[in-house]
This record gives sequence, C-alpha cells and structure tokens, in this order.
Amino acid sequence: MGTTQAGGGATVRRLLLGTQLRKLREARGVSREEAGYSIRASESKISRMELGRVGFKERDVADLLTLYGVEAEHERATVLGLVRDANATSWWHEYGDVLPAWFQNYVGLEEAVSEIQSYEVQFVHGLLQTAEYARAVITAGGHVTEAEEIERRVELRLKRQALLTCDHAPRLVAVLDEAALRRPWGGPELMCTQIERLLDLADLPNVRLQVMPFGSAGLSAEVGAFTLLGFAEPDLADVVYLEQFTTALYLDKPAEVAEYRHAMGNLLADSLSPEVSRDLLHTVRKEL
Repeated sequence: MGTTQAGGGATVRRLLLGTQLRKLREARGVSREEAGYSIRASESKISRMELGRVGFKERDVADLLTLYGVEAEHERATVLGLVRDANATSWWHEYGDVLPAWFQNYVGLEEAVSEIQSYEVQFVHGLLQTAEYARAVITAGGHVTEAEEIERRVELRLKRQALLTCDHAPRLVAVLDEAALRRPWGGPELMCTQIERLLDLADLPNVRLQVMPFGSAGLSAEVGAFTLLGFAEPDLADVVYLEQFTTALYLDKPAEVAEYRHAMGNLLADSLSPEVSRDLLHTVRKEL
C-alpha cells in the first residue's frame, strides 16, 4: 500500500500523470486501442487512465513509456515517480465505508483546486454547513438511517471544511438561493446557528457569498445546482460537478465548462452583492 497523503496531492498527481501519458501517446501517433493492446487492456482503460480516474500499475506505465519512445532513464524515472505518488492513500480513505466511489473523486478534486464556484438551490454548500445542519440534511435524505453512519458522514463533512482555512486555501465563490436559507432544516434554532456560521465564513478573505433573492427572474430559474472547480496547474482542465441522487456527473470538455462558467457569471450578476447578501442574512436570522 502507498503512503498516506494529506490534501489533494494524490488526486493532482493522478490527473497530471494521465495528462502526461495522453500527450506522449498523441505525440507518438499511437491510438488508444494500440496503447491498450500493449498493456493487455482495453481502449476504455487507457481513456480512464488518461483522465486520471483509475489507479496506475507501474509496469503498465513503464510499458506505455516504451511504446511512446521515452527511453531516457531520467525521463522514465520522473514519470514512474508520479505513479507511486498517484497511488498514495488519501486521508478520506478511512471513510470509504460511508463515502460513495463517485463522491471520492469530488473530495479529491475539491482539495486540489485553486477556486470553487458553486450555485446551491436547496442546501447550504457542504463547506459552509454546521455540524447540526449537516446532520439534519443527511438524516432527512432518508437513505441513511444508522446513527453511526450519520455521524461519520457529518465528521467527514466537517473535516473537508478545514480546506477553507488551510495555508493554501482555495477561493470559494458561493451563490446561495434564498430558498435554502428559508427552508427550516431542524428548526429555527438550528437555522439561526447556520446563518451565523455563514456570516462568520463570509468574513474570510477567500470566501465570497452572494444570495439569489426570491423574485429574481432570469437564468436562476433555469439552472440547477452545480459546482465549478478550477485548478492552478495549467495542464489540468476545469471540471463541472453535477450531483444527483445516487451518482454524479463530471464535465471537463472546454465547451461544456465554458457554458457553466458563463452561467456562473450571470448568477453572480443577478444575485445580491456580498454586502447586501449579508444584510439579508441578518434579516432572515431575525425572522426565525
């Protein structure tokens, strides 16, 4: 087993390794089918490797480097070193029993980003939730009933929140629909505490919180919740994350990402400014 890595290190290295292998393959004019044949695998396996969505066997990568004409020992050593780092175990591995495979990808990406942009309609964003709010939302979902599993999911969500105050914290731009503030998860006292939490987090220099008020027309009526993940590494493409009930979609095609980036710009323009959003938060808290 590999060593344990904090943060999104393993995820980033897996993505970078996949990107590097794709570039080497394309430069050599090798098809995915040919590459798969060389390591006794399918074309789809090569695709998943190049997208950083599977683990890597050192022997497979060594064989691919040979196929791609990478013969210099120092070049091979650099790439093979990435294999070991990419296969490291991340901190959330211990939560594998309560963390769906489709969400493990998101947690890894979340810790590797330089910027997170999100639009939430029904819930407060997970990185901004109190423990009580998270517990109420998880319980209300109905598909988790065991008390121990609920608490482990809450604990995982709280550990993710350390991201916002770490040394290399990403920028979080969050647009929150007013409906999420008005929905009484767990009762007035719980929601009052949650709104106070939002007010505190909005003071962080890397957090920008804006509320989409009731009565606002336009794009907000057509767009569902989504998260846009941006990376500082030039070789890593931005990713749009769309969560569904039992799975999630990850979009990374430039045209698709551009549409969501444009949508986010419109949502920010249509929602209340950070200052006016803060005033609304105070108003909602007083009305509880």
